[in-house]
Amino acid sequence: MEKHVNLIKLSVGTEGVDDLLAWQATPRAQTKDGLPRHVTRMWPKREPEILNGGSIYWVVKGLIQCRQRVLRLDEQTGADGIRRCAIVLDPDLIRTQSSLRRPFQGWRYLNPADAPPDLPIGREDEEPLPVDLSRALAEIGIL
Repeated sequence: MEKHVNLIKLSVGTEGVDDLLAWQATPRAQTKDGLPRHVTRMWPKREPEILNGGSIYWVVKGLIQCRQRVLRLDEQTGADGIRRCAIVLDPDLIRTQSSLRRPFQGWRYLNPADAPPDLPIGREDEEPLPVDLSRALAEIGIL
């Protein structure tokens, strides 16, 4: 069985997971078939591994807070004629345990062993902790 690899990306401008969901519900952030997407300049070289069960882990306010399964990579050409990659995502967003991350540009690969676990069944709908509290707990290794 082939292994998979994940992506990790900052969700710039969002205050929480609900903001990310609201953005993905806009027509600008969706494919023609209504799926959420994230458009990026670079095409992942590890495409087969990503499409073999990989997810994109979203960093919101310095913490990984959720993930979405990557369904496909679509080629998209901008108005400037430049080829870009639309990372097409499963609309189901899965909340994860919070994990502290420093800022970075673009996206990065994230090995499954380094990814935070999903929240346990029954906790995924809990009200998230305030970002400052989550960050403080992650810094001391509790979250």
